[in-house]
Formats: sequence, structure tokens, C-alpha cells
Amino acid sequence: MAKGKAPRATGGSGKAQRGDNTRRLTDLYRTMVRIRAFEEAALAAHKAGEMPGPLHVSLGQEGVAAGVCASLRKDDRLTSNHRGHGHAIAKGADPRRMFLELLGRDGGYCRGKGGSMHIADFSVGMLGANGVVGGGIPIAVGAAQGLKLLKSDAIAVCMFGDGAANRGPFLEGLNWAALYRLPVLFVCEDNGVAAFTAAESVTAGPGISERAASLGVPSTKVDGNDVVAVDEMVSGLAREVRSGGGPRLLHARTYRWTGHTSTDAAAWRDPKEVEAAKARCPIARLASTLAAQGVGAGELDAMRSAAEREMMEARVAARSAPFPGLEVAFDDVQDSGAVGGA
Repeated sequence: MAKGKAPRATGGSGKAQRGDNTRRLTDLYRTMVRIRAFEEAALAAHKAGEMPGPLHVSLGQEGVAAGVCASLRKDDRLTSNHRGHGHAIAKGADPRRMFLELLGRDGGYCRGKGGSMHIADFSVGMLGANGVVGGGIPIAVGAAQGLKLLKSDAIAVCMFGDGAANRGPFLEGLNWAALYRLPVLFVCEDNGVAAFTAAESVTAGPGISERAASLGVPSTKVDGNDVVAVDEMVSGLAREVRSGGGPRLLHARTYRWTGHTSTDAAAWRDPKEVEAAKARCPIARLASTLAAQGVGAGELDAMRSAAEREMMEARVAARSAPFPGLEVAFDDVQDSGAVGGA
């Protein structure tokens, strides 16, 4: 979905007559199926041995990424975590360059040297994914501090998981943001498990929202698998933050269908739990809503097919792209001056 613009109609005389709400929901659906198609193509590439190293995918969590980014402008800043492909796509990053990066090829966002956990595209306000749990929180707070100093009405949004709420950057970041009333929206994408550990077994107290409230950061809970609810909630929260209301926190409950990484078969999970989660699929849920508003199954199928074709083409193009040359191995690396210095 284009950021900073009204949702666009999908074309055709009948479709052009649809209300703004249906057009917006259609755009949310398109974003979610593009995220899912990318993740499925990335998993297939890993299984085929095309990718150096594992990756973290967000199958089942598409509603949070799409619902949050729908209300963001291009100049709003976004920080992500190690499971950030969906966030990047929803913010406007190019899947072709993302695939080049995943396969370690020249032309990727980090010239093929960063991989899955370092996708960044400053041109659309995507400040980057982060392999350090909670690492994006202070980056978002710093970005928000900069925006306030610049007297900009852009905001920073920080995506992090439930595991990050048990690390120091969560307390430090929210404390600083609250103290200086910074324009930052914290979004906890709570999938109930940190790597292989159930969040409830390692998180004391009443929860993440209550921790935020104790620091003076107003918090709201939402069903992360209901993209309509996420979109409506973030629309209001982003408006409050943008108007100088200070930081806010959104606690979105969701569920990831796969293991921690592409190499984790998740045998430690109860299969019935996974099947129950799949029954609450955010994409299927929105498809039912759109069908009730008169969007035909053929149109929904066409959007899914287009997304799958787009991501397969990105994978094929990346597979045939060259690796970066050895001469760029030390580009982008800070020179400390220690070697060869006086």
C-alpha cells in the first residue's frame, strides 16, 4: 500500500464505485498476501539451498505488519526486529532487492552482505531490521528524538516481539520516550513465544501493557490477527503521537505458524495449537469481510496469484544475479585507523 496517499481503487467501473472502506480493506488484503507470498518463496529458496544461512519468517503475523503500516507516511520512520520481512514490505521496500539480499547477491539492500536480518530502505523510512532482540527500540527512540528536534510532524514506529519486553532496551527506551514526550509508537508484536520459550513462562507481572503504563506510556491491546482492528487502532494512535501527545504502545497478540527459524521444525509445539492458530488466519478473516462487502472470490484469487508471481519472479531474478565482488568485502566497514597507523 502506498504510504501517505489515499487508498487507491482497484480498477474497473464497478470497483471504482466502491466506498473508501472497501478500497482500504482491499489494499490491506493485497499487502498481506504479498507478505505471505514473499515468506513462502523465501522458505522455498532456503529449502532448495539457494540461501546462505537460515531466516525468520512471519507466516500468520501478516495482519500486524499490514495494519500498522497502512497509517504511516513515507517519511515516518520504522524499526523492525529479526522477523522483519513483512514490516519492510508493508512500509514499501522492494521485494526484488530484498530477495537479492537474502541470496547474498549484488544489488541487495546491503549489497548481499547483510542478509535477512538487516533489510533497510531509508528511502521509504525503513530504518532496518535488527538481529539483536530489542535492538530496534533505542534506534526508534533516537529517530523520534531527531524528528522532534527537527520540528517534523513525522513519527517513529518500533516493531518488537514479546521477548524484547524482558530486555533492558524496553525499559530504557520507553522511559526516555516518556520523559521527553517523543513522537514514537511502540508496537509489541506478541506471538506468544520468544525463540522456543513460551512468553508466559518468562514474563513476570501483569504484562507488557502494564509495564508501559507504569512508565506513563498509554497502552492499548488489540487482536493482531484482526487487521481491520489493527488498522483502526493505529490510525488513532498515530494521530495522537503525530499531534504531540507523546509516546504510545500497542500490544498486538498474534501467532507465528512456523518454528523460530527456517531450520526449526517446531516439533516442540502441540500440532493442535498450530491448527487452531491457522483457523484464525488474518488473511482468511479479511477475505470473509471483503466477500461480505461484495468483493468476489475471483478478485481475491487474482490478488493472491499476482503476489505469488511477483515473489517468484523476484526469487528467480535473485538466483541469476551475480555475487558481490571481493573488492567490496571491506566497503561499509568502519576504519578505526588501528591498522597501519603511526
